[in-house]
Amino acid sequence: MIEFRNVSKSFWTGSQRKVILDQVSFRVELGRSMGILAPNGTGKTTLINMMAGLEKPDEGDIYRTSNVSFPLGFMGGVVSKISALENSRYIANLYGLDPDYVEAYCRWLCGLGEYFDQPLGTYSSGMKSRFAFSLMLPLDFDIYLIDEGMPSSTDVEFNRKAGSILQERLKTTTIVIVSHSPQTLEKFATSAGVLLNGQLHMFDTLEEAKQLYDYETQG
Repeated sequence: MIEFRNVSKSFWTGSQRKVILDQVSFRVELGRSMGILAPNGTGKTTLINMMAGLEKPDEGDIYRTSNVSFPLGFMGGVVSKISALENSRYIANLYGLDPDYVEAYCRWLCGLGEYFDQPLGTYSSGMKSRFAFSLMLPLDFDIYLIDEGMPSSTDVEFNRKAGSILQERLKTTTIVIVSHSPQTLEKFATSAGVLLNGQLHMFDTLEEAKQLYDYETQG
């Protein structure tokens, strides 16, 4: 479970204070994957980072009683000067997993070929994104956090494999996904919320959330 209790978060932009959350309370229950719709620039990444514990609230409390992943695509735990091979084995040791398994899994999923043995600093943004995605999936979490869904990739085989794995994970884990696109949430979410003007409006179904989101963003 992840629970926000009266959480507030804002940033000073240099000319004004941008409010991300204003006294927001909600709960993510195990077994009930949730989507959050939010227009670009309203704080999707900040919200998902707060769920992961990467950012702290200004006010209020955040409780986690489950094993929560780092956000999909998060690169803060990897080192650009070393290879994907070395990074995958380091992360495996960090989480107490078999380095051989994690390395083999990532090598198979991200499909980087010989680049898997090269420093991450030599990768394109798409290659880095594929590796970061691949690195999260062999780790065992109760709740997986996803910011904007699948990484940007033109690799059809990677998209097929990664999408299939996420669908399979839905049977045994909980996914929280934030996006500006309702279509991104359709494959994963059973309930949904809409983040607008610092408030998170929660709904039992994605369809209800889409109605509010479309009304507010399309006029």
